[in-house]
Order: sequence, then C-alpha cells, then structure tokens
Amino acid sequence: MGSHIYTKGGDGGQTSLLDGTRVGKDDARVRACGTVDEACSYVGAARSRVEDACLAMALEFLQHRLYNCSSCLAAPAGTSCRVPVPTDRDVVFLEKAIDRLEADTGPIDRFILPGGCHQAGLLHVARTVVRRAEREVVALSRLEPVDPGLLRFLNRASDLLFAAARHANLSARMADLAWNANLPPPVL
Repeated sequence: MGSHIYTKGGDGGQTSLLDGTRVGKDDARVRACGTVDEACSYVGAARSRVEDACLAMALEFLQHRLYNCSSCLAAPAGTSCRVPVPTDRDVVFLEKAIDRLEADTGPIDRFILPGGCHQAGLLHVARTVVRRAEREVVALSRLEPVDPGLLRFLNRASDLLFAAARHANLSARMADLAWNANLPPPVL
C-alpha cells in the first residue's frame, strides 16, 4: 500500500519544519516557504507557455533553485539539517540570463506596466510573487538568521522574470506599455 498525500498532521493548523519542529502554518518561516512555493508555481505556469528553448531552460533552472530556497527556509536557524542553499554561481547564472534577454529587448528608461501577451502576463505575476517572497524572507530575517544568499537569489530571480516578460512581448511583437501618469480617461 502506497503513501497518501494526506497525513492529517496539519489539521490543527500546524506543520513540521525539516527538523521535526512543529510550528503554526502562519509562522513567518512557513509563510516565506509558502510564498516561494507560490512563485515556483507561477514560474511553472509561465514556462508552460514558453517557446524559446533557452528561456524555458532558464525558467526550469529557476524552479529547481526556488525549491532549494524553500528547503533552506524549511530548516530552522541552527538546525543540523543539510539543505541546498542558493549560491553565488546561481546568482551569476541569473545575471547572464538577464543579460542575454536584455541584449534583445534593449534598455528601458521608464516604468513598464505588467502585461502584454499571455506569457508576459504570467511572467509578471511570477515576478510580483517572487518580490513578495523576498519581502517575507526579509521579515523572517528580522526574527532569526537567514542565509543571505536567499535574498540575493530572490532579488535576481524577480529581475530575470521582468526581463523574460519583456522578451516574451518582443517575441510576440507586442510593445512594452510604458506607465503614463497623465493618461486621460478613455472614451467609453
């Protein structure tokens, strides 16, 4: 008989960290973990729409590293659990991927509104969820030690997703929509 997806261990609003410590599902560490998981899901949704092979590989890499971030967050400070943590090499990879994408899209000189083609819209949603995950990790870092590589990686991950969204719009022959603070109301 195989294992079940349900354990019933969380029915009372608690969950286990990697070392077995029980915490509330609203614990800062669990919230950060959950937001990284949500970001990974949005990256997966965006990746399902990607036709560019290099971008698809970069997004798959990002998903794997987001899982590394989750496992790092699931291990309480001071635990003996060994978990994969984001490395400088991972950050350098993201920077190279961003540079490759920006070589096609060019620099920007104004704020860009999220949207465009379907793929770009999904990438922008993933970007904003990664930004929220970053804020959750910052909040956690005020309560207990957090590996500094997490914040660097999440910061660069959101940059990659922004560059990827712009690249998706370029590939779909859609222009970036620059923010216009003085846009008059449309005639309906």
